[in-house]
Amino acid sequence: MRLPETEVQALLAKVDGWKLTDERWIVKKYRFQDYLQGIEFVRQIALISENANHHPFISIDYKLITVKLSSWRAKGLTKLDFDLAQQYDDVYKQIKQGDGE
Repeated sequence: MRLPETEVQALLAKVDGWKLTDERWIVKKYRFQDYLQGIEFVRQIALISENANHHPFISIDYKLITVKLSSWRAKGLTKLDFDLAQQYDDVYKQIKQGDGE
């Protein structure tokens, strides 16, 4: 179910670094120490997304990974988009901890 704007704004405040675009997407850029670290991130979030049957747009630009989330059926953002955003952030933190940052 598509979230009302007030709830989108409330949930957006709880996910670090995610930006609202076109009133129907949340987007975040993740930077990595090297290319393969970014690819590992993509692999892990792909598994999470597949298990949730909810797939983001992912752009790989060397060490910069951009992720865009929205819900096609709802024609906008849902709670699941924000749940996945938090899970992706958790994966990012785990990977970054592994490289000593």
